Amino acid sequence: MILTVTPNPALDLTWVVDRIEIGGTHRAEAGAVRAGGKGLNVARVAHAEGVPVRAVTTAGGATGDELRADLEASGVPHRLIPVAGETRRSAAWVDRALGDTTIVNERGVNPSTQEWARVVDVCREEVAAASVLVISGSLPPGAPAGLLPELIGVSAGIDVIVDTSGPGLLAAADAGAAVLKPNRAELVEATGIADPVAGARELLRRGAGLVLLSLGAEGLCAISDTELLRARLPEPLAGNPTGAGDAAVAAAACLLAAGIRDTETIVRRAAAWSSAAVLMPLAGEISPRWRELENALIVEKPPSA
Repeated sequence: MILTVTPNPALDLTWVVDRIEIGGTHRAEAGAVRAGGKGLNVARVAHAEGVPVRAVTTAGGATGDELRADLEASGVPHRLIPVAGETRRSAAWVDRALGDTTIVNERGVNPSTQEWARVVDVCREEVAAASVLVISGSLPPGAPAGLLPELIGVSAGIDVIVDTSGPGLLAAADAGAAVLKPNRAELVEATGIADPVAGARELLRRGAGLVLLSLGAEGLCAISDTELLRARLPEPLAGNPTGAGDAAVAAAACLLAAGIRDTETIVRRAAAWSSAAVLMPLAGEISPRWRELENALIVEKPPSA
């Protein structure tokens, strides 16, 4: 079973428009509303692919009620911790003409010390039945500096995958996360190192086992102490990239849960699911074409990333 933790969930709102014009007025069909946040997207993808999951997150206020209702309707097994602060919202505008997406994320409200303690306790209860722990997404402003190490510490020796940014990325490396999944900008921000491969190697030096580095249209790199591989499609895909990184994390988690640890297999599957997510209108889904995309991937050892 894969246990996912989403420290800063969001109610995702998505609209599709013909073309976004700065300062203009736009009309769209009714938008989609979905329980979101990176860890919940990971759980949705894994659940849809038939892998047992349980999603742990918080919910508060009116938006938290909407998040709870949607999550219950999704069929994804979950545990929600009630919090006093309002669950944040995330708004995405998908531009059909450009094949791109503009996103505005609210920062979120930091739970109280007692509420965080309940999150950790629930994770400790649930991790006993898990083979992989995924901690995914941003932390709300003011979150305890030791939160990520504490969550990683309840893993009881199972593989931990972390997808976050800023100081949390370094804290996760220091705590010995098995897999980290930054994008290029997050890696530079966290390490201060301009070269992405050198930045990834800094995370390895600090204690991470494998770095899956998102390079957008340029593909996905896997960097370990002994390997450097990049998986990419011959041509980039147009679509909605929201949730592409979450699909990559889901792929890695599903393989690790199945006992598959080969680096090339992981980067190939992660790149395929990430690409398949771009073809879908909403985060938390991948196209059934993912096997076709996986077969089309070019896997190489690049001179640099």
